[in-house]
Amino acid sequence: MKNLLTVAINEIGVKEIKGSKHNERILEYAKESHFSWVKDDETAWCSIFLNWVAKQAGLVTSKSAAARSWLNVGFEVQNPEPGDVVVFWRKSLSSHFGHVGIYLGYSSDGSRVYVLGGNQGDSVSISGYGADRILGFRRLTSASSTSLPPSPLRKGSKGANVVKIQDALKTLGFNPGTSDGDFGPRTKAALEQLQATSLDLSVTGIYNAETKKFMEELLADKN
Repeated sequence: MKNLLTVAINEIGVKEIKGSKHNERILEYAKESHFSWVKDDETAWCSIFLNWVAKQAGLVTSKSAAARSWLNVGFEVQNPEPGDVVVFWRKSLSSHFGHVGIYLGYSSDGSRVYVLGGNQGDSVSISGYGADRILGFRRLTSASSTSLPPSPLRKGSKGANVVKIQDALKTLGFNPGTSDGDFGPRTKAALEQLQATSLDLSVTGIYNAETKKFMEELLADKN
């Protein structure tokens, strides 16, 4: 599974064509994301672009051209990391208008948020937006069904099996940070938080057979 930034950064510079012609790349974003009704590059496409990026990365999508639809995708995070999704309001807090992009970081004084996204200055670009317009940050989960790897795995483990644990923890509402395949302190802490929800589990931060079975039961309930 790719990071959103890995996909999106390669699209920087894609720009609308003024006049009657339309940028075929922008139309591809729409077509490949199943927005067949989009026929031009003037349609507001920030959410369309993010749907395309998320699909390429193997992550869940909003399936909507509405920027605020991303508030219903993935799970909320209070301490965002580069690669998370950030949603803003436009015109008014209670309107349908908004903007969505990929979070990069705050300005030094915290007043602005830097975002990589589509339809920013009519292009895929990095732009700054007022932090006072943030509606929320979301972290996207894998679009594929989460299968759990064999146990045990613990702090220091690395590889694709660790990614599966990290994705599963996100699906269950626990935050291991980026799904990078590195079983570090954040993954251990998230696993401990999950284990603490069951009186039958020891809080060890180790992915063992008992923890695997418990996680499988929780994932089955979600599905």
